[in-house]
Amino acid sequence: MDGVDDSAVGRSGTDLSTRSRRLSTGVFAGGVVVAAVLMFWGAWERRWIADDGLIVLRTVRNLLAGNGPVFNVGERVEANTSTLWTYLVTAAAWVTQIRLEYVVLGLALILSTGAVVLAAFGAARLYRWRMRGAAGTVLLLPAGVLVYIAVPPARDFATSGLESCLVIFWIALLWLLLVRWATPDPDADAGDPGASLPGTPYILGTAFVAGLGPLVRPELAVLAAIALAMLFLAPGLTPRVRVAMVAVAGVVPVAYQIWRMGYYGLPYPNTAVSKDAGGAKWAQGLDYLANLVGPYLLWLPGVFLAIVAGIVLYTSRVVPTTPTDPGTARFPVPRDAAAAKTLLLRGRCALRTPTATVVFIVGSGLLLAVYSVRVGGDFMHGRVLLPALFCLLLPVAVVPLRVPDRSERQDRRTVATAIAAGLMWSGTVVWAFFAAGTTGMPEGAVVGRSGIVDERAFYALNTGHEHPILAQDYLDYPRMRAMVEAIEDTPNGGLLLPTGAFDVWDVVPPPEPIPEGGAGHTVFFLNLGMTSMNVGLDVRVIDQMGLAYPLAAHTERLEDGRIGHDKALFPDWAVADSGMVDVHPWLPPYLDEEWVAEAHVALTCPDTQELLASSSAPLTWPLFKRNLRNAFEYAGYRIDRVPEYEIQRCGLELPPE
Repeated sequence: MDGVDDSAVGRSGTDLSTRSRRLSTGVFAGGVVVAAVLMFWGAWERRWIADDGLIVLRTVRNLLAGNGPVFNVGERVEANTSTLWTYLVTAAAWVTQIRLEYVVLGLALILSTGAVVLAAFGAARLYRWRMRGAAGTVLLLPAGVLVYIAVPPARDFATSGLESCLVIFWIALLWLLLVRWATPDPDADAGDPGASLPGTPYILGTAFVAGLGPLVRPELAVLAAIALAMLFLAPGLTPRVRVAMVAVAGVVPVAYQIWRMGYYGLPYPNTAVSKDAGGAKWAQGLDYLANLVGPYLLWLPGVFLAIVAGIVLYTSRVVPTTPTDPGTARFPVPRDAAAAKTLLLRGRCALRTPTATVVFIVGSGLLLAVYSVRVGGDFMHGRVLLPALFCLLLPVAVVPLRVPDRSERQDRRTVATAIAAGLMWSGTVVWAFFAAGTTGMPEGAVVGRSGIVDERAFYALNTGHEHPILAQDYLDYPRMRAMVEAIEDTPNGGLLLPTGAFDVWDVVPPPEPIPEGGAGHTVFFLNLGMTSMNVGLDVRVIDQMGLAYPLAAHTERLEDGRIGHDKALFPDWAVADSGMVDVHPWLPPYLDEEWVAEAHVALTCPDTQELLASSSAPLTWPLFKRNLRNAFEYAGYRIDRVPEYEIQRCGLELPPE
């Protein structure tokens, strides 16, 4: 140019690009730090361990004591839904040698915070590729992660002792791995961007992580299967690599599944039997969905972020020209145009693309939401919908806002779209500020007609502890101290049954002669976690809905029962099953001698005996094989909770009156 030093112009342009890149990197890094701090701080401010979280720790105690992965010594019952969470807590406790509740709290804080960070990095990779070479400065700002953090149940279940933290961490890790697998490095050589895609070791590592899905939670097997299908069917892999991928993905879950079926006699955790996880309660599930979406106006940030995503798709440049053009090449493709076209027509090339990855994660969120609604949701406010919400927010975990450069500021459309995107992002931040302080269930500590409760508020109120974390905090829950005292006052042992009074338990004594050291105690109570963590491992703890009690788990579901609590075994069965004295005056007056006698007879049903033996008989190789062969049959077996009807079902004779 006349009168202008071209080299100076070049240096100026380079300096401007460098400053823009540094600003973009700094803003993104700052946003990730802010999101991580908010997640950690929010989880810490609402830290607690739920009664259901303490159930996990009972199994961990038995593992560490050498009794195996059981809830009660001598009974092979998988009382925890997340296998990986159980063993992760066990490993951390063994390594650190600190109190179990603190192990769980520390793991939960780390995993919950890590999930937010991974989510942000995955979305950032997408947008850096999508908006590569865009004029102006592209700022990657936290958005979807702020929405998730703002929802109070997300912060409640960031700790809680349950596997929620591990679930979102696994989802976020799989998301990031798939995004990096499908999206070339934005800084790669423009002539061959496919060369920057991860290779075989990375694919095998991703397959391994995906394969862990069913061990994180059984329903995540669907996400794992779809992700593995994408990896397996994408072009560019040799048959040997595909075989290796299947082996790597399946080695842990398949081996565990075989062991589970032989050891426990079930194809999935006992909790799925107890809650009839395959059943359908659509109306209750829709109420549960409204219970989460309605109070926080969750649809509002959804609209805001959908508009931002639409603006990004509309304004970002993708130029489909040649197979090696950086606008279209997302993986190595054949040089021959006809061969490439053939692959595209088959649809296989489309699997390894950012678009396919986004469709996968959004579709996964919808599938999880539909499944949760179908089974009726849960009794804990928002809990089972959190993974679905997290999936739906991942593609907009961070969003790009492009600041036009000077040459574009005269273009009204460019400026208008930039302003619109900024306003939508600002609206999301404002919504998050108000939603974070919203009480979704003002009377959530009371179990109403819906059966849904703010679980954290419920236990904080009923224990008198703002942050109930230790098992001993739950001694202040009604009946707990009385239970401990009743055990101490009955050295001969017996069956403890709760009464209407919060400070009294009925104890059904064992028959004489009493063995040396006593006959042992059995506690029959709904709240398994606080009960089992405040007694020794020698105390058998069972419940009427069957989370840790196969006999109750295999009863029929009550159609109008509270979700998650819709099985209720009569205590007469517990008297008969535990072998305690079954006549008055030793039997509590509200129990009927005839019903107990009928329960004795019902328990002799051959099919029921075989079912109970699958988890209580000494584990021999023949029993292991029988369990493996009949696991699905055992899972579907049901008994009638009314002893007389169960006798009729089995074709047995009623006891003499």
